[in-house]
Amino acid sequence: MDITVEEKLKQLYKVQAIDSKIDKIYSIRGELPIEVADLEDEIEGLRTRLDKLNSDIEGLNLDITSKKQAIKDCDNLIKKYDAQLGDVKNNREYLALTKEVELQNLEKMACDKKIGEFKLEIEQKKEQIAASKALLDDRKKDLEVKRKELNNIAEETRKEEETLQAMRKSVIDGIEPRLSKAYERIRRSYTNGMAVVPIERESCGGCYSLIPPQRQLDIATRKKVIVCEHCGRILVDIDLTEKTKAEVNGALAEA
Repeated sequence: MDITVEEKLKQLYKVQAIDSKIDKIYSIRGELPIEVADLEDEIEGLRTRLDKLNSDIEGLNLDITSKKQAIKDCDNLIKKYDAQLGDVKNNREYLALTKEVELQNLEKMACDKKIGEFKLEIEQKKEQIAASKALLDDRKKDLEVKRKELNNIAEETRKEEETLQAMRKSVIDGIEPRLSKAYERIRRSYTNGMAVVPIERESCGGCYSLIPPQRQLDIATRKKVIVCEHCGRILVDIDLTEKTKAEVNGALAEA
């Protein structure tokens, strides 16, 4: 059956009162959930960095093995050319073989230089690994502390939050979709989450703009849903808010 506008206003303010209590619970947790998430991301990044550094070292060791094999190949070729020098028939063959020996020795020198560079790079990466591991250990300890702190707070407020969430669902499900969507939209528009506010000292309880006397009377009669002309919040009279808060607090105490 149809419900009165007054009942609709009571439902809207009731869900607002519940949401405000839930928001308060979240504010107690403060920045802890964000800090925990940031630490988890940083730890994951450090692990990825360590995997990359270790992979790089494996690749460099393979490069060193490859260069050492290249040096052995050069030595074998030098031995081969040295043996052929004893059988040269003319000066041209001699020069060609000595040129090949010279080229192989240059190749060995280049390989030795590369091996030195690879080893230096490995040492640098090992230092980076040590620093990253130390940082990872520190961040793990920080995360453990933050998680414990967050879990303690969450445990302290868990029952109250579960009760409030159940109450919220019961109330919001009873509000017609058009109004509940408007409520959620207005609530998202403000950082304090206040979408339904009372008139306080003849002003909007959200933006503190003065409400004309006739409009105040209209709001007090609870015959239609009225929004603030300045901030768009839904306005209710103070008597309705006090009674609704008392109902929410009573239901919470009984839970």
